[in-house]
Amino acid sequence: MIPAAFAIPGDINLPTGGYVYDRRLLALLPQSGVAARHVALPGSFPDPSPADLRETARLLSAVDPDTVLIVDGLAYGALPAEIIARVRAPILALVHHPLCLEAGLSKEREAALRALETAALALARRVVVTSRFTARTLTADFAVPADRITIAEPGTDPAQRAAGSSSGTLQFLAVGSIVPRKAYDILVRALSALGNCQWHLTIAGPADRSPEALAALHAAISETGLADRITLVGPVSRERLANLYAAADIFLMPSLYEGYGMVLAEAMAHGLPIVCTTGGAAAETVPDAAAIKVPPGDGPALATAIDRLAGDAHLRRRMADASWAAGRSLPRWEGTARIIAGIIKEMAP
Repeated sequence: MIPAAFAIPGDINLPTGGYVYDRRLLALLPQSGVAARHVALPGSFPDPSPADLRETARLLSAVDPDTVLIVDGLAYGALPAEIIARVRAPILALVHHPLCLEAGLSKEREAALRALETAALALARRVVVTSRFTARTLTADFAVPADRITIAEPGTDPAQRAAGSSSGTLQFLAVGSIVPRKAYDILVRALSALGNCQWHLTIAGPADRSPEALAALHAAISETGLADRITLVGPVSRERLANLYAAADIFLMPSLYEGYGMVLAEAMAHGLPIVCTTGGAAAETVPDAAAIKVPPGDGPALATAIDRLAGDAHLRRRMADASWAAGRSLPRWEGTARIIAGIIKEMAP
């Protein structure tokens, strides 16, 4: 077995796409000949305190030079180059999406993160990304040579096809943390412009990541008078999430940017018709036949797309069939782990 250490900031059990990816890798890498141990980094990234940076430096420097060190991008992109330069182990950086592309950042913070991540990526021996889009972004905007980048798309578990709602009220589902990048406030205002169809929206995802985004969402719900048609269920178990997918009629993703869009893959695994934006990799994750795609941040276009799909049962069935077909051919987690295990074996001293 090839030894590896996987440095991940914060609570690895959180129900976000990045942490799901990390957990699945830790569980499956041994099947491909890599013994990966978890190195728990402080949870303050991507805005670490000086004390947390010192602790991170200690933990990373302690990794043996004969062990490949995988560092999750939530921490790696925010590490000063002088800390990385002191690490003895060969580094494999895992980039879900560049930190500076998170929505809601000040121009100064965006520039600082871009500089940090560019310098950090220059010191990584290899880089893994979760989409072709992110690979192109790192090459074009972060000066990472294409031959140092490997794409390992997230896996998707097989699922039962969604049965949809049994009442006359269409069930809309959105999944993801309530953060500025997810643009749920834009979604709510778009829903206020729909026609006469009966609908209910469920948003599943952590609500404690961004007080500003949560306040904006609550303000949009209050101002539009849609409180009785929108339910925020917070983080849910895998079983509860599967039930939400199964009962949904349409999946909605108003995100401004996605490094891949794991929830889109999950929606396709359940055969749901989709309305999403073209932000980041989202446009490439879902085939055109399975989704109506609109520009990110364009509330009127989002409203028009949802209204069109909600009002046309034939279109929903056709798109659901295309979504189901696409979902059956998505990568599986075992394949994702094999790709990354192959890189680790190449890097092993």
